[in-house]
Amino acid sequence: MEELSYAKAGVDTRAGDTAVELMKEAVRATYTANVFGDSGGFAGMIDASALKEYERPLLATSTDGVGTKIEVARALDIHHTIGQDLVAMVVDDIAVVGAKPLLMTDYIACGRVQPERIARIVKGIADACALVDTPLIGGETAEHPGVMEPDQYDIAGAVTGVVEASKVLGPQKVQKGDILVALAASGLHSNGYSLVRKIVEQAGWKWERHFPEFGRTLGEELLEPTRLYSALCLKIAERVGNSIHAFSHITGGGLGANLSRVMPASLAARIDLTSWQVPAVFQVLRNAGKVTLNDAAEAWNMGVGMVAVCSPEAVEKIVSLSEHYQCPAWVLGEVVEDPGNETDATRIAGTKGVRAGAALLEGTFH
Repeated sequence: MEELSYAKAGVDTRAGDTAVELMKEAVRATYTANVFGDSGGFAGMIDASALKEYERPLLATSTDGVGTKIEVARALDIHHTIGQDLVAMVVDDIAVVGAKPLLMTDYIACGRVQPERIARIVKGIADACALVDTPLIGGETAEHPGVMEPDQYDIAGAVTGVVEASKVLGPQKVQKGDILVALAASGLHSNGYSLVRKIVEQAGWKWERHFPEFGRTLGEELLEPTRLYSALCLKIAERVGNSIHAFSHITGGGLGANLSRVMPASLAARIDLTSWQVPAVFQVLRNAGKVTLNDAAEAWNMGVGMVAVCSPEAVEKIVSLSEHYQCPAWVLGEVVEDPGNETDATRIAGTKGVRAGAALLEGTFH
């Protein structure tokens, strides 16, 4: 019988150690004054003394991944951009309730540890964490030979943040007459890539193909990182105070499904689909795959990555702040009484297990 070892079973611990050494500098660059201890321990720690300043601090958490966008990164051998996608998916989720991120951790599973590639992935995560002032204080790289192919990997992350209980945003603050302000997406973000990849495969497109519609290659367009909204949302909450009532992060399910989650029962978010020009990438993909408008709106954000729900007097300030953060913003619609099924608009309610209000999609994308 062959003499076996962990290495012969497919796990290279030395490669893992090399990856850690390569990523150390990028990870340490995310550390804030609140980080306690150094990297490499069994647990990452932060000094939470500042929470004593809160009257009733609530911890908020979110965990997510990047989905099959990773397959595009693998196909192009470009791995430094998806880290921002990962960070955005979680920090922007807790920004919805008004929470400031305190710390983040990540997890990478792969068929074989390739130190340089792992380091590029983690550097992307760390760079994005630095942009939102969030220390990356823990992580794990797991080698899964025999379960994943040598070139395969997947990533996940989790963030923990804090918000004052009296300042929690959500359906409980939304009122009839509130205005919906759209914050533009940077592209497809990290949702609907299974449909995207199927369209690309069916069309026979190469990742290097240049598209005049969006002025760059298909691969470059599809790997555009998800916009980070956390700092902007927190600044909006700081500047407009009680006039901001809710945010909705437009991820899987699209505008209707996600906006309905932050509407209280009996109210609806009335969305004017004619209020913006849908970015070219969505039009190109939809036409190539013969995707209906309804299916496209459920799979993709269609150009809207976050929505602020606010009092009318806050609209001008929010649009101005968004422009300062180089994020286009515009009035998307308003909050109205929910007409139930007695409406000519497309009504969406009860999505993602949330029994709340509804969203009304009026008009047609253009």
